Amino acid sequence: MRKSYSFIPEHDFTNKALQFADREDHVIYLNPNSYSYPYGGFKHVLAFGSYKKLEALHENNFNALKEFLTIHNDWTFGYFSYDLKNELEKLKSKNPDSIQFPLISFFTPKHLIFFKENNVEIHSIENPEELFRLIQKEEITERPSLLGKITIEEKISKINYIEKIKKIQQSILRGDIYETNFCTEYSSKDAYINPLSTYKKLNDISPMPFSAYMKIGTNYLLCASPERFLKKENKKLISQPIKGTAKREANRDKDNLIKTELATNQKERSENIMIVDLVRNDLSQTAENGSVKVEELCKIYTFPLVHQMISTVVSNLDEKYHSVDAIEKAFPMGSMTGAPKVRAMELIDEFEESSRGLFSGSVGYFTPEMDFDFNVVIRSILYNAEATTLSFQAGSAITYYADAEKEYEECKIKTEAIRQVLK
Repeated sequence: MRKSYSFIPEHDFTNKALQFADREDHVIYLNPNSYSYPYGGFKHVLAFGSYKKLEALHENNFNALKEFLTIHNDWTFGYFSYDLKNELEKLKSKNPDSIQFPLISFFTPKHLIFFKENNVEIHSIENPEELFRLIQKEEITERPSLLGKITIEEKISKINYIEKIKKIQQSILRGDIYETNFCTEYSSKDAYINPLSTYKKLNDISPMPFSAYMKIGTNYLLCASPERFLKKENKKLISQPIKGTAKREANRDKDNLIKTELATNQKERSENIMIVDLVRNDLSQTAENGSVKVEELCKIYTFPLVHQMISTVVSNLDEKYHSVDAIEKAFPMGSMTGAPKVRAMELIDEFEESSRGLFSGSVGYFTPEMDFDFNVVIRSILYNAEATTLSFQAGSAITYYADAEKEYEECKIKTEAIRQVLK
């Protein structure tokens, strides 16, 4: 049974709480960065300390999660790795994984801190008031984010990237697929960073509505995601796929022109609409009849470094399905695969040269009422502290009309904030 304690915080309480929590093996911090966003961003919450945990099995991970949630009926935080696709379809992943995150990991936290507009609430299985006093005693220690030079290796050279795009377009011409999301990895060995300091720096440069800091043992996620995978409120499901990116300009007139051009760009709109159709199909598998709707189509949202084209698709979950069923039927998210989904994922494994791991997966939480909210893990640094290996990936939608050089540059645009952090 959790006890709660509410208070009005001092200005540095969040940093004290993060520093205090980071001593635990299990930490997830979700930060919406005060964005005005359809259906809101993440809850602003810090979960830490593992009370109960679910670790990856060789198979049937979704069923194991259902059972875990039913038994514990509590707030539960964690992630789904992209390669869970292999459980859902007859697929395999042959590419090397430099970070080695387990397929799935969830935990019921000992402590929850909810950062609300006018106050903060601590919910704990221990004494929340005593926890508040301990956090208040923290003295903030400013640590450098980088503990040495980071040398980034590009896994796919520009020449190789362009050749691969041409081969993908031949697959499209043959009718194998309509579109796929092709990604490339950037990595660094012997990388020494302070993960929490690096996350804060990333969030300062690129604050996003689905920002996340996660620590599971020696594995870290530093995430600046603009994209929601799937949210459940009561019986309503909300998915908000992104397709369409444009780099911002410092000059206001130029920036507005870029935004207008993105909104009217037929290539970007067609890519977005293809994925909207895919999401509609995914949601229909667990939806009440006639409840799948597109509430917003190809709307432009502005973030610090980029403009994004985002659509909002909703449905009502049929009562015969569990919350985990809704995620399972829609996973992996269409914006990171392509259409048709299974064949697109086969080609992803054929042409990409790295395992995606947690990239293209999802981080978030379940409530005791079986509501949930999960993001899309993009614009993110993955870090294995034990192996001192760091990785980040980026991708873009490839259609028959895609310009390979422009797609290559789009990947660079999407990793700009990360590159700034790692300089």
